[in-house]
Amino acid sequence: MQLNIVLVEPEIPQNTGNIARTCAATGAILHLIEPLGFSVSDKYLKRAGLDYWHMVQIHFYKSFDLLKSKFSGVPFYFVSTKAKYVYSDIVYPDECFFVFGKETAGLPENLLKENYEHCIRIPMLESIRSLNLSNSVAIVVYEFFRQKGFADLQKSGFIQNGN
Repeated sequence: MQLNIVLVEPEIPQNTGNIARTCAATGAILHLIEPLGFSVSDKYLKRAGLDYWHMVQIHFYKSFDLLKSKFSGVPFYFVSTKAKYVYSDIVYPDECFFVFGKETAGLPENLLKENYEHCIRIPMLESIRSLNLSNSVAIVVYEFFRQKGFADLQKSGFIQNGN
């Protein structure tokens, strides 16, 4: 089982740092499509990811097409406010990619049109433009793992009956 998170031209280092931390917590692989709106040595990026950077597998690509061609047999799901399918209505395979757009513009229209049947959205009030990128990633990542019974993730560790 392998989950992959793709950020297309992310702009805010704190969001990418938070997403890297979510990837570290779940074992998801992070794929960053350039250009990035920050340096990967940015102090805000590192602060948001804290001391988890060594636990995250991160790959960089010059374009989305390069990533897509490398993994041509694996399904890609495109997260957008413009999608018709709700993220929780899809049954995800054991290996897939979730693709997220940059904070100010989302995913490019042509990418959404070419992949319309694989676009998913997170329901929200119409008056809200979008959720924070790192929150959106966390919502979709944990739906993937919920569907898998949280396989490979720690299920215990809580205190029961005062013990």
